[in-house]
Amino acid sequence: MRTVDAHSSGSLTLERGLRVLTVLAERPQGLSVSELARELSTHRAGIYRLLGPLSDQRLVARGGDGRYRLGVGLLELASGVRARLQEVALPELQALADEVGATSALTLRDADQAVVAAVCEPRSSDIHIAYRAGLRHRLDQAASGIALLAALPARPRERRAVAQARVRGWAHSSGELLAGATGVASAIEMPDGDVEASISIVWIDQRDEAEMAEHVVASAARIAAALRGGR
Repeated sequence: MRTVDAHSSGSLTLERGLRVLTVLAERPQGLSVSELARELSTHRAGIYRLLGPLSDQRLVARGGDGRYRLGVGLLELASGVRARLQEVALPELQALADEVGATSALTLRDADQAVVAAVCEPRSSDIHIAYRAGLRHRLDQAASGIALLAALPARPRERRAVAQARVRGWAHSSGELLAGATGVASAIEMPDGDVEASISIVWIDQRDEAEMAEHVVASAARIAAALRGGR
């Protein structure tokens, strides 16, 4: 008879739970229990057992349509790890949004994805773009993700936009996440030299992209300087 010790069983459960989170991260529209079971090649009962503790910790959430999506608990965990970054960035984000009259955002790198950690809307503008923290997209998509890739060494077959951003020091995109919207972004260098975040602004009217980028690059530099000063 085969026996499985508690350690092995717990490790297997953890692995499957992490797999649930990975699958949901790839499906922002959410998945039903049956769809999750197919994705993980297991039965519905096993999925329910995994979703229970994940839901309790708010790592996943069940929507009104019955589909499960990533929960706010994940963003809270990321906030805890990067608390100092957000503490420094939030006032700068609001100041930037007010200065240029456009929505600003802090975006974090999460493997091959980008996740919006914070959003600030301009307080003096009646017409601007609004979107939520927690939004995920591919790392090679939108100015915020492109800026993060541009801070890394060149890769084979990377987007031309990434190479351009690496040369000029800021990234640009248009209509990639929202139709009619234009964005620029700049990476934020952490005190250890790593780059895991970017700051961006997005707008829908006609503006000079290079001029807007100057404001973003300056904000990114101020955040980086404040982080180094607080080491």
